[in-house]
Amino acid sequence: MNPIMTSIIISSLALGTMITMSSTHWLLAWIGLEMNTLAIIPIIAKQHHPRATEATTKYFLIQAAASATVLFSSTINAWSTGTWDITQLTDPIACIMLTMALSMKLGLAPLHFWLPEVLQGSSLKTALIIATWQKLAPMALLYLTHHTLNTTILLTMGLISTITGGWGGLNQTQTRKIMAYSSIAHLGWMATVLTLSPNLMLLNLALYLMMTLSTFLLLMFSSSKTIKDLTTSWTISPTTTALMLLLLMSMAGLPPLTGFMPKWLILQDLTAHSLPLTATLMALSALLSLFFYLRMTYVTTLTMSPTTAQNKFKWRFQPKLKTMLLTTATVTSTMLLPITPALI
Repeated sequence: MNPIMTSIIISSLALGTMITMSSTHWLLAWIGLEMNTLAIIPIIAKQHHPRATEATTKYFLIQAAASATVLFSSTINAWSTGTWDITQLTDPIACIMLTMALSMKLGLAPLHFWLPEVLQGSSLKTALIIATWQKLAPMALLYLTHHTLNTTILLTMGLISTITGGWGGLNQTQTRKIMAYSSIAHLGWMATVLTLSPNLMLLNLALYLMMTLSTFLLLMFSSSKTIKDLTTSWTISPTTTALMLLLLMSMAGLPPLTGFMPKWLILQDLTAHSLPLTATLMALSALLSLFFYLRMTYVTTLTMSPTTAQNKFKWRFQPKLKTMLLTTATVTSTMLLPITPALI
């Protein structure tokens, strides 16, 4: 793609999210969401491949439908209350419609079917943008309206998402689809705690973005599109292979790694709000996710692919990618648990 076009598209993508995050008027928030969607369309479609075209079409249809529903819910609210202020969302029908629209934008179950397909049809770099940056604008709107949203609906959708995210990833061999289901499960954890403790949701979102960024950067570093590709990652860099093990365990939420922190705090919060059954089901659904992370870990670090002699010296070459961001993100994604009290 032309560098000028790339810079225009990326800045439009960033600007759309910024507009939505900083707006107080529904119309401005909707404009931000539309800018964001229209900017990422050429990024997904730039690989001239039927899968990329299909992914772009699916993404566009879903996001356009969700944006229209956001506009519709804000219009209903303005009709009943006479205000377009985002924080004054009081109409119950508008609240439910907004929750559904933003859930569709994020990929929360049962409105998640587009996410694995879109990630599979795009490159690892594009999949990273969809799984991280594209979650910010809808999450900002949910955070702004959290005091009026229906807790029961969010708890139900969150629980379904964590179970779907765990169950869906079990049988996958494609790393992008696994990351999509992982994203659905993490978003489920955020949805359950959104109305109970919004600041905890923000902490979870920040850590999710950090861990997903690190995982995608490691997958890009070893060019791993399937689980089979991960078996040869030790030839490229034995150190990053060891880090992959820690990172995947952190994504699964095992102590003493960073990923344990949000799960621990959310379960504690659910129990404090007298929701022990929800907390138990969430904890059990995390085991489903743990299974496929363990499978990836086993393939990456505990098995050796039959390789030729010259393959074993691949790690002596200079890496093609810059590793500064990768190292920083990986360290923060695995070692933040001891500073939990400072983050709460």
